[in-house]
Amino acid sequence: MTGRTDRHSPQISRRYYLRLSAMGVLGTGMSGWLRRLAAETADNPQRKRSCILLWMSGGPSQTDTFDLKPQHENGGPFKAIDTDVPGVQISEHLPQLAKVMKHLVPIRSMSTKEGDHTRATYLLRTGYLPSGPLSYPTLGSVLSKELGSTNAALPNFVSIAPNKTLSPNAYGPGFLGPQFAPLVVGEGTGVVPNDAANVDAGLKVKNLTLPTGITRQQADERLSILKDLETDFAATHPGTPTNSHRSAYAAAVRMMRSKAIEAFQLDKEPDMLRDAYGRNRFGQGCLLARRLIEQGVPFVEVSLNGVQGNNTFGWDTHQENFEAVKSLSEVLDPAWGTLMTDLEQRGLLDSTLIVWMGEFGRTPKINQNTGRDHFPAAWTTVLGGGGIRGGQVIGKTSEDGMKVTDQPVVVPDLMATICTALGLDPLQQNMSNIGRPIPLADHGAKPIQQILKS
Repeated sequence: MTGRTDRHSPQISRRYYLRLSAMGVLGTGMSGWLRRLAAETADNPQRKRSCILLWMSGGPSQTDTFDLKPQHENGGPFKAIDTDVPGVQISEHLPQLAKVMKHLVPIRSMSTKEGDHTRATYLLRTGYLPSGPLSYPTLGSVLSKELGSTNAALPNFVSIAPNKTLSPNAYGPGFLGPQFAPLVVGEGTGVVPNDAANVDAGLKVKNLTLPTGITRQQADERLSILKDLETDFAATHPGTPTNSHRSAYAAAVRMMRSKAIEAFQLDKEPDMLRDAYGRNRFGQGCLLARRLIEQGVPFVEVSLNGVQGNNTFGWDTHQENFEAVKSLSEVLDPAWGTLMTDLEQRGLLDSTLIVWMGEFGRTPKINQNTGRDHFPAAWTTVLGGGGIRGGQVIGKTSEDGMKVTDQPVVVPDLMATICTALGLDPLQQNMSNIGRPIPLADHGAKPIQQILKS
């Protein structure tokens, strides 16, 4: 048995039952030995820190998710519900997240000046505004460079279902070079039929299996010939492009030959757990993220771009905001909530930072199309898990939600907080493509100390 039910038998193995119990899927608590195992995993000094970015393309409405205004006309029809943290309320459409708020910190006082998708996406994903010839790396490239290993079996940065249309330059490795680019799976809008075949097919790594009729020995011989040709070519054509091509091939071969590639085989997970995440690309993407983190991948991002029947920039809700946000929340909530519980019960949450954000928020004032427009002045991001002291809220907005009234947080401060939570020095520098040293977080950045674990 592999820990899941045989498709032709109703019987459940003991291992399968214990696994589901451990995940909370069956509603039973973990036994003492499972709790000890999780604790030992979390405290293991060999366990490196990692990060999962949940990217909300289009800019999610803070007023309908984590900063509701139920007593004001700007609040809209959504009700606020209590969470497992006294005094902290969130949207009624996020009930699973309400149960894990003790691990999360909504930052309700984000404030920028960028209300354009392209510039705002670039700012939030790199920590910097576009600047002439400087090509800043995306967050995943920066963090995976610091946290990853050059000889890892799997890539150090995996991007699941990105939609780069709004700001393509915000998704690349920039001046760090192609060796820090992500492995992309499921690229596109994320709006696919919600059946298992389509969802699973969209999250596969292409071209990793041998062609029909080709044996492993034949493949190795071909790779040996290719290596010889590349060595000869590099001797007469030295430089970054040549080295990058060779390193990319070497990494691909290493991944093909590694057992770790089984992380992409989602059908190895129990059906009940897959159902709990949600049988859609974002839900299964979050499950894949957990499997990759489990295999030591330091940075994984999962994008929620849209849902069935919604546009491809799902959170860009200029029209029919409430219908759209409800549908998006019904995808987001089970996936994110299950991810938190899954990581915790495997002893991985204390070493895995979760970042939830988009490029900006939405106007508290509802427009004539029952929508909300771009709003960078006062909005919300959420941090949780590894390195974060959860169960609190940072910042406050006015009664109408139009301005920050307490503890404004700028993007460099958010980036410094992310770095510090991962055990990195925000002042650490990388040399840029124009010969200028660039810190991980922009000059003057200050981490939010009160939410960081000592």
